[in-house]
Amino acid sequence: EMDDDDDIPQLSSHTLAALQEFYLEQQQREGMKTSQGFNQYSIGSIEEDWQLSQFWYSDETASCLAKEAVVAAGEGGRIACVSAPSVYQKLKELDGKDFSVRILEYDKRFSVYGEEFIFYDYNQPLNLPENLLPHSFDIVIADPPYLSEECLQKTAETIKYLTKGKILLCTGAVMEEQAAKHLGVKICKFIPKHSRNLANEFRCYVNYASGLD
Repeated sequence: EMDDDDDIPQLSSHTLAALQEFYLEQQQREGMKTSQGFNQYSIGSIEEDWQLSQFWYSDETASCLAKEAVVAAGEGGRIACVSAPSVYQKLKELDGKDFSVRILEYDKRFSVYGEEFIFYDYNQPLNLPENLLPHSFDIVIADPPYLSEECLQKTAETIKYLTKGKILLCTGAVMEEQAAKHLGVKICKFIPKHSRNLANEFRCYVNYASGLD
């Protein structure tokens, strides 16, 4: 007689192990998101969304840019992250008592950060809340979502409105001339890396003596 088990497809032990690992990782990720503490700010607590042209920096790059921002902002400094959420998340991990930070971002998932989150659409560069006073940030870190002059030009309006002077721009190497034209920033030696490799070469630009050279 036939064995009833025969017609049930069996997963190989390898596949099963891989599946279990996958579910475990997912559970851990979900757990990280919900467990309180600084974890909610760690990279990955909000996954990058390519539809929104989001590309997270590698952990190392995000740390490096966050630390640069803190030094550049100085004691009690105010830092604005414009479309640069992975730097914002690193700044939150640093948990600075002597600096404050705002995130201007199109992705509404970042509203979990409460009043530090400001909804931002580069198509309306000066459509900002009234309490965001002009020239009230010691440094603005910006990563325009698209490699186009139009996007850079509009984001530049926001940056110039917000900053007291210092600008740290992250964008493609192809934007060097436009970055100089619209923001007066120069390319740094530091090469930012992303958690996934991008097709376009990416660079940082500043208009002050930074630690990125």
